[in-house]
Amino acid sequence: MSKLIKLSIAASVLLPFMASAAEVDTIITTVKNTANLIIGVLFIFATLVFLWGLVKFIAKADDPGERAKARGLMMWGIVGLAVMAAAWGITQLLIQYFGIGNAPPTFVKPPSP
Repeated sequence: MSKLIKLSIAASVLLPFMASAAEVDTIITTVKNTANLIIGVLFIFATLVFLWGLVKFIAKADDPGERAKARGLMMWGIVGLAVMAAAWGITQLLIQYFGIGNAPPTFVKPPSP
């Protein structure tokens, strides 16, 4: 097939999606809000894991085996917090870069002479 025919087929398939841009924006906003909710809940969970490890570390101060297990819980809590912070930062970067959620993308202007 020629390039013109392929282009016209692609346009006829994609035009209905482009016509419902408002629906796509609401879907993207819903996905963004859901992702923020999930990341927030996982932040809370990772904090609770860290705090539970801290409580066990203090409570079992005389048992080296239990202290090691509690230290492991604290480390996993810290890792979870770091992963969630990175995930939140990446999503916020993508949201601002692509201008999702009615926020226009910001670009750096070149210096004027």
